[in-house]
Amino acid sequence: MKERHHYIGLTDAQVLESRRVHGANILTPPKKAPLWRQFLEKFTDPLIIILLIAGGLSIGISCYEYFWLGQGAEVFFEPVGIFVAILLATGLAFYFELQADKEFTILNQVHDDELVTLIRNGNVTQVPRREVVVGDIVRLGTGEEVPADCQLLEATMLQMDESTLTGEPFCNKSVRPEEFDKSATYPTDQVMKGTKVMEGHGICEVLAVGDKTEQGKVFEAVQIEDDVKTPLSEQLDGLGRWVTRVSYGIAALIVVGRIVAYLVANGTDLFGSLEQVTPFFAYILQTLMIAVTLIVVAVPEGLPMAVTLSLAYSMRRMLRTNNLVRKMHACETMGATTVICTDKTGTLTQNQMSVDEMKLYGDTPQALLHEGIAVNSTASLDLANPADPQVLGNPTEGALLLWLHSQGVDYRSLREEAGTVAEVPFSTERKYMATLVTSPSLQGKRVLYIKGAPEIVFDLCAESAVSREELELQLAEYQRRAMRTLGFAYQLVEEGDSVIESGQLTASKLHFVGVVAIADPVRVEVPAAVQECIDAGINVKVVTGDTSGTAREIARQIGLWDDSLDGAHSIITGPDFATLSDEELLAHVNELKIISRARPMDKKRLVEALQSSGHVVAVTGDGTNDAPALRAAHVGLSMGDGTSVAKEASDITIIDNSFSSIGKAVMWGRSLYQNIQRFLLFQLTVNVTACLLVLCGAFMGTESPLTVTQMLWINLIMDTFAAMALASLPPSESVMKEKPRDRNAFILNRPMLREIIGVGVFFFAMLLVLLYIFQRTDVTQLTDLLGVELGPKGHVSAYEQTLLFTIFVMTHFFYLFNARAFETGRSALHFEGCRGLLTIVVIILIGQIAMVEVPGLQQFFNVTGLKLIDWVIIFVGSSLVLWVRELWHLVTSRS
Repeated sequence: MKERHHYIGLTDAQVLESRRVHGANILTPPKKAPLWRQFLEKFTDPLIIILLIAGGLSIGISCYEYFWLGQGAEVFFEPVGIFVAILLATGLAFYFELQADKEFTILNQVHDDELVTLIRNGNVTQVPRREVVVGDIVRLGTGEEVPADCQLLEATMLQMDESTLTGEPFCNKSVRPEEFDKSATYPTDQVMKGTKVMEGHGICEVLAVGDKTEQGKVFEAVQIEDDVKTPLSEQLDGLGRWVTRVSYGIAALIVVGRIVAYLVANGTDLFGSLEQVTPFFAYILQTLMIAVTLIVVAVPEGLPMAVTLSLAYSMRRMLRTNNLVRKMHACETMGATTVICTDKTGTLTQNQMSVDEMKLYGDTPQALLHEGIAVNSTASLDLANPADPQVLGNPTEGALLLWLHSQGVDYRSLREEAGTVAEVPFSTERKYMATLVTSPSLQGKRVLYIKGAPEIVFDLCAESAVSREELELQLAEYQRRAMRTLGFAYQLVEEGDSVIESGQLTASKLHFVGVVAIADPVRVEVPAAVQECIDAGINVKVVTGDTSGTAREIARQIGLWDDSLDGAHSIITGPDFATLSDEELLAHVNELKIISRARPMDKKRLVEALQSSGHVVAVTGDGTNDAPALRAAHVGLSMGDGTSVAKEASDITIIDNSFSSIGKAVMWGRSLYQNIQRFLLFQLTVNVTACLLVLCGAFMGTESPLTVTQMLWINLIMDTFAAMALASLPPSESVMKEKPRDRNAFILNRPMLREIIGVGVFFFAMLLVLLYIFQRTDVTQLTDLLGVELGPKGHVSAYEQTLLFTIFVMTHFFYLFNARAFETGRSALHFEGCRGLLTIVVIILIGQIAMVEVPGLQQFFNVTGLKLIDWVIIFVGSSLVLWVRELWHLVTSRS
């Protein structure tokens, strides 16, 4: 046996000096802006900007009313209410993103705290991964992750999984120059941070840590902030422009209309004397104040809060479905997704090889088959949890041990009881391995076991119960199904038989046993989850480093590939993909379903091509090599056990690594968008009613039908409380039966606009009629309307104004139920999972009654107490808004 070198490693003093010179073994987080700047960035939202402008105008109005018109301090309640709404919306967004960032940091710290075995001060010890320094001597074993970029000092049958960096799952590593692979991405005698030992063991010296590693360089390269605009931000930009244009247009109509009306009433010769000019300019100033007030009323103050609350609520609830959302808008963007580019291993498959089928020829005893699998292997099983054993070492060999375990066979006993006499280790040149043992099942006789590529093993055999032609047909069938295959053979060694000489196989009486087909099975839940996405109108594309045959078979198993419909136009290899021009790629990108043998930048280029075609793209990935595509996508979805580089580049981390969790994220995103639409439906209906009242009040020559404090209360319950109520509505699975929305479509669709205008105008007309009656008769309770006699225009009493105000609030209160059921096909009285809505409804109702009836609040809101009969009439009459809708729903649902 070769004598190993005795390594001393670094001393404690050398460790400290190395850390001082080369730094710690952590990836420096992207430089974040100071908290105050992160908070100020929330004010760049287009609707927040509109609110800031409206708030500034409102302050101007209030100052004019307070200083020039001599009104009380209550005139400042409106601007205060607007700025409170702004601070709530921005503050909540800032808080929830800060909390998500903390959870994400904790997730990554767990990885940096994992222990690494190394040699220091001449002793073997363990330290957290973050404490590894340049110069450390690290011991690598099967299944372990390399903590830093290292130079190999020793390597025994060392195979690495470099897929996190290069996409290559198996790379041979060696310290022997004759075994170096000149075409390898990284030197054969070096191992890189984040890669994993799949087989064998080794000793290495750390060359680079943290940011200086290859993983760190990729991490730094993806820190450039992208400017990919989310569908929601585009929608809100459009809504902001629309609200601005409409409110400014109506305000301009008020100014022009009132000037024309004044000129008609007073003639056009206004500048003959000072007595004529002064009233005109006073009238102009009053008109401008009315116009600005209307602009303030028109802006939906609660919308930013509704969006923020909806996103924040979804963030918290999505975490329960294994989706850790780091960026708020990613919640909604998932709902707009039209294409998901997914990797294969670990997301679609279990990332655990298993025996799919075993084909045995002849009458080989089961005892020999079991013993051969157990002893002729370098893999092991971690049986700490016998119900869920974990493979340590080569996953293909591990699959055989898992098969033995499932048969109730303890491979450890077989391996320990059989005495190993000689071995021929596996090599890529030989494509087989052999082990000579003293078999206890044959009373101490010697048996030679062979395992390897079936064609090679078959050619080594002198005896076989199957012909080569039959074997090739069987292998072709397995390969068509993307299976890995192994062949088995054995020889009972008699006295004088030569089977292994000088490390070379010399056996001449081998008997061919059979072949086994091994697969990485698809996750049980994935086919249904993929079908759910397809039914929802989302294209799924598989991007993998595997062969075309494997990728196609996995796509077939998950329901993405149909041999009768899909052909060469639907699959391409990475090298062929790279040769496509940008024009050719754009022409064919929609029909592509699979990219096999894909390289890191292929995935990123695919994402950018899909985005150029108008798609909203989500990308899954777990490796460092996936980071560029994760960053470029509208939504990057990293895996919970992925690299820190992938997670940092992503927007959402799928904690359980399952594709089914992606479907849940889409459902939440779509439902969230509908919640925002329902809030807009409700809020803009309120605003249409309020704006038309202010507009008509201006032309009727009367003071505003609603006082400033009353408008503040309406804004509070119809903006803030309604935002909270509608934002907390649970998701609906029915949204997954719809197609993705057009990201260019206006957030207010035609049905919404019809409802907003129709209901808003109806409420306005009803209130205008009441206002007209109140001006021309004295109403002391609503029953007086039954025998009303109209007289000349007069003053609206405090009681009448309270009636008007309360009717306004209660009709919209009941309309809130209609809005939450808009286009759901369900009853407005369906409250399952809507505890938050019911709580807020009770608060609104109690608050409205209290402000009208409690003496202290009456003066503040300029109202007076109502009679019980009026409360009954208002409650019953306003509720017709709900009952008429329910009756219509009942009729249409049965037809």
